[in-house]
Amino acid sequence: MAESPVNEQQTAKEQTAKVQTPDPKTQSRGAEEGKKFEGYLAEVVEVNPNRTGIYGEIKQAMCRVLEGRDTGRVIRRNVSGRIKVGDKIRLPDTTREDKPIRAR
Repeated sequence: MAESPVNEQQTAKEQTAKVQTPDPKTQSRGAEEGKKFEGYLAEVVEVNPNRTGIYGEIKQAMCRVLEGRDTGRVIRRNVSGRIKVGDKIRLPDTTREDKPIRAR
């Protein structure tokens, strides 16, 4: 049986509609909203074994700034989450440096 021309037109419209609608799984959130990462790229040079924060969730890392005005400068920053030497992180600013952790 041959399909009527109306059905062929509907299926063609459905196919073009499927092609035009983006798949949310393949799109990233940042690209969708047009946002870019802001800040300065830095590489972790050293991680202090001492921890800070109420629950000990913050580590201190010495970071070498790779971008911006302070390129090459090594600063101390508090970092939450898993971190190891060689990781690259994005810092919001490079003018501020955190105080060293003191044992009580």
